[in-house]
Amino acid sequence: MPLIIVILGVALLLLLVTVVRLNTIFSLLITSVAVGFAMNMNAVDILKSVETGVSSTMGQLALLLAFGSLLGKLMAEGGAAEKITTKLTAVFGRKNLPWAMVLTGFLVGIPLFYNVGFIVLVPFVFMVCASNKMPLLYVAIPLLAALSVTHGYLPPHPGATAIAVTYNADIGLTMAYGIVVAIPAIIIGGPLFGRMLKRIPTNPPAEFFPEHNQADKKELPGFAISIFTGLFPIILIAFGSFAHLIFPEGSAWLTTLRFLGDPVVALMIASLVAMYTMGIRQGKSLREQSESVEEAIRGIMMILFIIAASGAFKQILVDSGVANYIADLTADLSLSPLVLAWLIAGIIRLVIGSASVAGLTAAGIMLPIVQAGEVTPELMVLATGAGSLMFSHVNDPGFWMFKSYFGVSVKDTFRSWTVMETLVSVIGLIGVLILHWLGH
Repeated sequence: MPLIIVILGVALLLLLVTVVRLNTIFSLLITSVAVGFAMNMNAVDILKSVETGVSSTMGQLALLLAFGSLLGKLMAEGGAAEKITTKLTAVFGRKNLPWAMVLTGFLVGIPLFYNVGFIVLVPFVFMVCASNKMPLLYVAIPLLAALSVTHGYLPPHPGATAIAVTYNADIGLTMAYGIVVAIPAIIIGGPLFGRMLKRIPTNPPAEFFPEHNQADKKELPGFAISIFTGLFPIILIAFGSFAHLIFPEGSAWLTTLRFLGDPVVALMIASLVAMYTMGIRQGKSLREQSESVEEAIRGIMMILFIIAASGAFKQILVDSGVANYIADLTADLSLSPLVLAWLIAGIIRLVIGSASVAGLTAAGIMLPIVQAGEVTPELMVLATGAGSLMFSHVNDPGFWMFKSYFGVSVKDTFRSWTVMETLVSVIGLIGVLILHWLGH
């Protein structure tokens, strides 16, 4: 019955958004409440879940979106966007830009949570496409495929690392296996699949996708200062992520770098740096830049509320006990442990929407099998992580973030984002099974 309720809930949401044409925020909240009542939750618990879902989703994301939007706008108005994209085009060639995005997403995605990587890097995609007049999804999907794979099953990303710790897997070996599995998943789910998306219409918010740059080409900043400004938050976050490899626990340096490497702090500092490099350094006062700050914040308000409402829907599904129901339902299935871990994580992801919840829940269910020595722990990490990426749809905040940023319809979001996530999940499982077969 819980699965039927979830399916009916998703159908109701799609009906409200695509047929009734009700605002997405209202549609998500109405569906959340309806599913809550159908799952026998009382009104007080439903409201609590909605509030928890909104606050947990927006807790860090609101400031990330705000500062990320501001950084992108300052770089576009200051000429850094045009300078960077001109250089990328010259180095990689216009035809190879999707592969440049793959490399960028893979390297940057390892230390960053998916949402952070998305917010930091997608403006670069907009810059590239605006300057070269290229189809937006053709360039974006390779980047997002790389980010998704590193988020899902590649240590030292925090999510994959948590699953590895649960299984007591060797982190280094998991990463080595993971790279082998990740490469074909990213290539097929990214550049190859992206070629099929060239004709999908996109309409991103003007705040994120300037049609042209106002800066005079003679006054464009240098490439070094432009790339420094754009990569500054990534540099800070990377220092914070890997500082423990250099400094001992409790040291002042470690504490300082972790503080500066917090994504919110890093993006805030990067925005202040951009106000100097892209503004004051070019003769603009802080007062002149205040309008850009206000426009950047206003431009993300609808996106913020849509993501918040999707977080409420996800939390209703978590609190109603659907994950436990799935665990009981799949506990006695007689499948290969690798396939079973992937399947359980995939079903939980499909029903609940959260990749992190899906991966960690499946890891808890499969832990006794791993402890019994029936399968290689490192491959179980990859199988579980790959399953947690399966078929992202309307209960996943990432689905709505993609839709809102790129300005595509719900139908086209399924055709692009959902299919890409499913491809990297299925190809990841195939890669794991091949490694398992070669090992035996």
